[in-house]
Amino acid sequence: MKDKTMKAAVYDEPGAPDVLKYREVADPKIGPDDVLIATTAISIEGGDLINRRVVPPACLPWIVGYAASGRVVEIGSNVRNREVGDEVTAFNMQGSHAELWAVPANRTWIVPSGVDAASAAVVPVSFGTAHHCLFAKGGLRSGETVLIQAAAGGVGLAAVQLAARAGARVIAVSSGERRLEGLSSLGADHVIDRCSGDIVEAVRQITTGKGVDLVIDPVGATLPISLATTANEGRLVFVGNAGGSDLSVDLWPAVQSNQTLYGVFMGQLLERYHVRSTIDDLLIALGRGEIQVIIARTFSLSQARDAHDFAEKAKPLGRVIMAP
Repeated sequence: MKDKTMKAAVYDEPGAPDVLKYREVADPKIGPDDVLIATTAISIEGGDLINRRVVPPACLPWIVGYAASGRVVEIGSNVRNREVGDEVTAFNMQGSHAELWAVPANRTWIVPSGVDAASAAVVPVSFGTAHHCLFAKGGLRSGETVLIQAAAGGVGLAAVQLAARAGARVIAVSSGERRLEGLSSLGADHVIDRCSGDIVEAVRQITTGKGVDLVIDPVGATLPISLATTANEGRLVFVGNAGGSDLSVDLWPAVQSNQTLYGVFMGQLLERYHVRSTIDDLLIALGRGEIQVIIARTFSLSQARDAHDFAEKAKPLGRVIMAP
């Protein structure tokens, strides 16, 4: 019998957004611990852009994509906590840019009633990562000061909100008047335009020379600046390498200042119980209006090339979503 087929955005070799092609491919097959999701909203994550640019396909056809939400249409034989018809959001390392997505059931979360699919698709990666960096690793406490690099990105927008909600003083770094205004409206106490001045000096002025208690850095290339803004005995959490540059940095000043550095890679953490339960809590908070997901623009899946191009070049405030 001929395999059933679906539409997906695939690439045969890494490169610029135009390597993405909208094609008909075979439906994914699920394993005993998986669920099959009919995607409703696909969130383009920073890792999707990096993978498309530099990571050769492990097999063909290769479907990129970390995050999406949708409806469960099939469950594996070992799955007991999901049912056909459940509305879920999911994270996995590959495959979301498609009409159907096979994902381990323990990498899905039930979407609460009243939470829209696009917002739900953003929560596990952006808010889950931000929460882990701020609290599980960064140990942020009320009254402390936190600097958030790339604050207009997905993780940054979430970190600004969660840190402000926890009673911290938030310094957000981004560029462009509209993005800076948006960050202020989400809870940033101070905003710094990275294009118009010395970030280290600005932080010194804001903190009267002390530096910040915690830095969240999803960029990588900004690590020297992040370390220079960190207070004695402060903490720096770096997550990913959105800048795509060499991560080498002189650590001797950090040793002299008794600073603590943590690295975070969420792909290995999302099956842990405390992380899974945190994402459940964040979805509930979203449903209550306690946090906001900012959607910059929505494309159709057939426009995946344009969607990736927009996400890379426009540097929008908020996530870019695709709908099958």
